[in-house]
Amino acid sequence: MRTLLLSIVLLASTAPVFAQDAVVDIHVHLHKGEASVAEYRAQLKASGQSVDAFGAMWFGGPNQALAGNPADIRKRNDELIGLAAKNPDMIAIATVHPYDGDAALAEVDRVAARGVKLLKIHPHTQKFDAADPRVLTLVKRAGERGMIVVMDNAGIVPDDNEKLFNLALAAPKTKFIFGHMGGLGFRFWNILALARTAENLFADNIYFDISASVILAADSPIEAEYVWTIRNVGVDHVLIASDFPQISLPKTLDAFAKLDLTDEERAKICSGNARKLLGL
Repeated sequence: MRTLLLSIVLLASTAPVFAQDAVVDIHVHLHKGEASVAEYRAQLKASGQSVDAFGAMWFGGPNQALAGNPADIRKRNDELIGLAAKNPDMIAIATVHPYDGDAALAEVDRVAARGVKLLKIHPHTQKFDAADPRVLTLVKRAGERGMIVVMDNAGIVPDDNEKLFNLALAAPKTKFIFGHMGGLGFRFWNILALARTAENLFADNIYFDISASVILAADSPIEAEYVWTIRNVGVDHVLIASDFPQISLPKTLDAFAKLDLTDEERAKICSGNARKLLGL
């Protein structure tokens, strides 16, 4: 009996220590509004997972926020803000289209005044060039209003990493979260370790969510490089995210658990960094 108890203790001490009860999922798409919130919660409950908070946006999938219809974008932003008011753990992520000019800037001002902290824009699905001057004007305005700009960074569009890096350099007072950490082009972002050494170049205003890319990297030949990149961009600048409904949070966390990270690094990425960045 004593031998059995000792074996159990030894097994417990060697098992991965990864408490998943403190999680902020920063990348959730609500394609069907309130029904999607219910689906997200049901998926978590089925896996025994919970979240402290989740950042949610209305657009993506069947819902597009294209140029030329700012009134519709405004209406949908309001619906999202209303949904967040019913769900205290939901963080509203509004959107605009950079090519809508003054209307887009006015919408940034309006949603910021309503307490929205995150603004998502997507070069690929919204069909704009991240190097367009109108994008720089928009992200600077968002930064002036205290908003963090979330942008897709899955390497879908040409020169994706380079354009986003230049955008962040040109808007040093705006904080950015780049989704997917470059996808399979994640290696590019190791340049940040050098950018930090250049005087008056980089404002350290780039953060990353690792949705999708963590699943490709975990338990693969590129896993060690991926972890190396997380540390080079700065563990304090990396956030867990699911990209629901395309990918579930439980699947994301399962992949994340395979990475060779310390418990302290895991805690920061799962919730600590998001709490600090968003003032939760």
